[in-house]
Amino acid sequence: MSASVKDVAEAAGVSVGTVSNVLNRPDRVAAATVARVQDAITRLGFVRNDAARQLRAGRSNSIGLVVLDARNPFFADIAQGAEERAAEHGLTILVANSDEKVDRERAHIDLFEQHRVHGVLITPVAESLPRLQRLRERGMPTVLVDRESRDGGFPSVAVDDVSGGRIAAEHLCEIGRRRIAFVGGPLSLRQVSDRFDGAQRAVAGRDDATVEFIGTDALTVDAGREAGRRILERSREARPDAVFAANDLLALGLLQALVMTGDVRVPEDMALIGYDDIDFASSAVIPLSSVRQPAALIGSTAVDLLMRIAGNPQTPNEHVVFQPELIVRASTGGPVGP
Repeated sequence: MSASVKDVAEAAGVSVGTVSNVLNRPDRVAAATVARVQDAITRLGFVRNDAARQLRAGRSNSIGLVVLDARNPFFADIAQGAEERAAEHGLTILVANSDEKVDRERAHIDLFEQHRVHGVLITPVAESLPRLQRLRERGMPTVLVDRESRDGGFPSVAVDDVSGGRIAAEHLCEIGRRRIAFVGGPLSLRQVSDRFDGAQRAVAGRDDATVEFIGTDALTVDAGREAGRRILERSREARPDAVFAANDLLALGLLQALVMTGDVRVPEDMALIGYDDIDFASSAVIPLSSVRQPAALIGSTAVDLLMRIAGNPQTPNEHVVFQPELIVRASTGGPVGP
């Protein structure tokens, strides 16, 4: 059994209150007494229960972050940005992975609420946000990350994904591609539907260009490989001459499927562009063109919004929208280097 504050007090010959002061307000205790208490702590192997102390104070020193896919480096970059900004406030980030599942997302939110985190940052799976609304009603600051709030009910930090989809498809059209396939899914994810919408808008005024939708169940490398196999099953004449993947993981899977057969040359036969511009994009066997999102800035800005709400619950909801940036590399005929 671990030593308690009472055990430390008895070993040091002081009151429990004195031990508490040594732990929390050592400037109020004589130096000799502090030394005696610290010696007792060392001998007994006492470890303070910060979790219990924070719960008594009403809120912990952690911020909960729920991401769609912890395997995606894009969300790792968001977490890094959030972590660096949180550290400036003496807070830590606890990352939870919903894996694009509503029930898992709900379980993480419940756990964060039980632990009375300082607030919740979340990229929600679904459009409906009743669980988050209850969280907010109970006084828990909540910020949407990589997702706009349609009704303005939650503060949010996002990228204009419609614009991102548009600039990706426009780039493909500008390099002469006309049969564009958009690969991604499910469309219930706002990021996916917005990027597809942007691509459709890009070709809407072109009589000679089309965008077809090739759905996937997830936004992973494996899902990209499977989509690539489906494309390769078509005759050469029926294949798209360009593919816009909803994220870089899908694009990397597609690239693997296309290149491994030796039947398709990228970009000569089929141009390929992804989304997010994760680190792996520039180091792929054929460096991947992508639409860049400022992931770390998204994370740090989300913490800024949360801290403003925590400091003043009456703060009006802020909605920060960043503009994406087209990064052209070899997969669409650009330079081979980064």
